[in-house]
Amino acid sequence: MKVHPDKAILDEIFPSLRKYQQLAEKHGINDIFQDNGGKLLQVILTTSLEVLPGREGNDAKDENGNEYELKSVNRLLTKSFSTHHHMNPTIIAKYKQVDWVFAIYEGIELLYIYLLTPSQLMPFYDKWESKWHADGGKDINNPKIPMTYVMEHGKLIFSNISIYE
Repeated sequence: MKVHPDKAILDEIFPSLRKYQQLAEKHGINDIFQDNGGKLLQVILTTSLEVLPGREGNDAKDENGNEYELKSVNRLLTKSFSTHHHMNPTIIAKYKQVDWVFAIYEGIELLYIYLLTPSQLMPFYDKWESKWHADGGKDINNPKIPMTYVMEHGKLIFSNISIYE
């Protein structure tokens, strides 16, 4: 096999990617290319949140110890936020305890960050819990939260959209 001509471009920019990875590791993110690591770094630095270690539990906390669930979406690919692959009353109870931070991207460009409280998300929690019971205790596979709902009901805490656009 021969090397693609664009490999030279990759080689040129790769030192910057290494610096990005080093910054991510400083903030507890092990891989900028896994699990939205690069976007997670951008969101936590934009909001001054701190990543919570591990894959169980909430995603981040603020300087007062308040925990948050973090979600992101690329609006070029989908119009709703993923939640949890095994939604059940235990997960819902955990979600009811924290605010959620929703980041909306267009490709790799961060456009908006919204904050929603448990009470603003209660219609989803009630619906999921009812469905779980109606289905005989079967976990729900990744129910979604529409981006339009987040934008209509959430508090905008960051915007990267110029008023002149």
